[in-house]
Amino acid sequence: MSFARVLQPRSIAVFGGREAEEVIRQCDRIGYQGEIWPVHPKKAEILGRKVFSSVADLPASPDAAYIAVNRNLTIDIVRDLAKCGAGGAVCFATGFTEAGEDGAELERQLRDASGSMPLLGPNCYGMLNYVDGAMLWPDQQGGSRVERGVALITMSSNIAFNLTMQLRGLPISYVLSLGNKLKFDLHDAIRTFAELERVSAIGLYVEGISDPKAFEDAVAFARQVGKPVVAIKSGRSEAAQKMAMSHTASLTGSDELMNALFKRTGVARVYSMEALVEALKVLHVCGPLQGNRVGVMSTSGGDLSLIGDAMDETALVMPALSDDGVTQVAPTVHERIVVANPLDYQMFDWNDQARMADTNTAFMQDGFDITISLLDYPRADLCDTTSWEVAERAFVEAVQRTGGKGAVMSTLADNMAEPVARRLIEQGVVPLTGIESGLAGIQAALDVGRAWSRHELPLLTPSAEPDAAVLEVLDEAKSKQLLSGYGVTIPASELVSSAQEAADAATRLGFPVVAKVVGVAHKTEIGGVRLNLRSAAEVSEAVAALTSIADRFLIEKMVAGTVAELIVGVARDEQFGPYLVVGAGGILVELLKDSRSLLLPVGKEEVFEALNSLKCAPLFKGFRGRPVADLEAAASAILGIANFVREHSERIAELDVNPLMLLPEGEGVVAADALIRMVPISN
Repeated sequence: MSFARVLQPRSIAVFGGREAEEVIRQCDRIGYQGEIWPVHPKKAEILGRKVFSSVADLPASPDAAYIAVNRNLTIDIVRDLAKCGAGGAVCFATGFTEAGEDGAELERQLRDASGSMPLLGPNCYGMLNYVDGAMLWPDQQGGSRVERGVALITMSSNIAFNLTMQLRGLPISYVLSLGNKLKFDLHDAIRTFAELERVSAIGLYVEGISDPKAFEDAVAFARQVGKPVVAIKSGRSEAAQKMAMSHTASLTGSDELMNALFKRTGVARVYSMEALVEALKVLHVCGPLQGNRVGVMSTSGGDLSLIGDAMDETALVMPALSDDGVTQVAPTVHERIVVANPLDYQMFDWNDQARMADTNTAFMQDGFDITISLLDYPRADLCDTTSWEVAERAFVEAVQRTGGKGAVMSTLADNMAEPVARRLIEQGVVPLTGIESGLAGIQAALDVGRAWSRHELPLLTPSAEPDAAVLEVLDEAKSKQLLSGYGVTIPASELVSSAQEAADAATRLGFPVVAKVVGVAHKTEIGGVRLNLRSAAEVSEAVAALTSIADRFLIEKMVAGTVAELIVGVARDEQFGPYLVVGAGGILVELLKDSRSLLLPVGKEEVFEALNSLKCAPLFKGFRGRPVADLEAAASAILGIANFVREHSERIAELDVNPLMLLPEGEGVVAADALIRMVPISN
């Protein structure tokens, strides 16, 4: 199904009263050159245009139709438009699926009535096309015509409206409000806009993703054609979780899985509307960044201190100038200037464009991935901005001389007017308004660049939910035995049923040993584990005491020399299927909640990145003189667990390995405890 006609229409039919009139008014205001045909059963003229009484009365099949009537009449009009071969329609009306079962039935009727004709909505404002001037939109909007710009796709009409009103200079080519997504979902929109030459980047406001696999495919296509994607997602707070038999299900919520999906697909996530706008400006002008080296210049040490503090919250760095860089910059500045990065060049050469351009050029040539010039412009309504414009021109000249990537940043959003921002973009310089949001925008471009430099992982492989009626909780011994077949090291052990058998087993294994009850979840909490037993008598006494809890016991060789403990878990999500969780393990797992979620299948690079991002990661690296942990073995064990899940994805509901004990480098890891809930393999 192609949406090309409705997105780039040469003719528009509008149905309804006030909202329909506003569609015409906005098209006229922005200079739409195509045909507009108002349709109304009672009016003869709307805004100087002849009115047609029905679809049958139209002079031709419209490329696009805007339908702003009640939900029942909408269905009838859609049916007539589909019969006449219209290119597609925007359905403004509410009261469909979002209104309950009666509305859902009407939405089914709407789909049937549309046949093969594309639809946007229902329950949406529609679409703004600033390239061709087609405003399929029932309200005011704050944009203007562009030759090229970013496409905005939102799941909120009001958010879309607000984004058109930004005064930060972002060039917007298209805005789309998805509404109920009856026939045009998020992934359809991403793929559609990625194909358009005059779209530079794609921005998303997301509340949820209905089809993660289709989303991944669409973003992969956008990456293939060089269109970066940045997103803001609402609803970051943890959703209520169902309590399950293992720790894993309480560690993460759906937002963490969305993070994993964005990271996997190379979508940069931002956390404010301001950061979304700034990120899109960076991507529009510079594209994805390949590195995190930032050069910064200002006339103020205070500004430089602020940006230095803010940069600590990002992956961006301000590297020291090289010796060659110092040598090149020094002759271009006053002798009192300390040549460094960041560079406080003060006011000695203010108003000397040639001298400042030489300084900027020499500074930029030291290999930064992007260079920032901090400039806070005076209020144009009260002050003279002339000398600031000299500094601006000097920086623009340096960017054009070097071919480097440059940004002019104001410390406050108010300190750069929209005409300045637009002027900078036209000259190939990013206008960044506000330190925190500006740096978030640069970070987003870095996130995309790093993702694009990685090899693409295999596509998601969602699987059906296992039948709850035949799920079984496998005890620790069975669970560990299964995992050992996938390269997960487990302690030497024996399964026994009496105190005497336990003592004999411990003697064979060698002391010290651990005695555990079998067939009971969360053994530690009920005193079902006895550690560091050093004689047959101690083992016999411990197991005798445990017979009140269970009738089977696992005697294991004690693991010594542990550097750190991890939890490796698998849980299921309704949309994503089974997913992997790695985090700080042991008895404090639920208290610390230091974990990362990884979608399956997973690669070694992703596992290392997740491990090194944990708060407990310093423990892996020789914390306070302790040995360095065997992370290579940890990654191998985690990948083994992931492979087990991949092979049995339709059987597994949940899995816990806690703790996975990390030994010193070169000595491996040991799965000290495990529990799996799954459909037994014998079934």
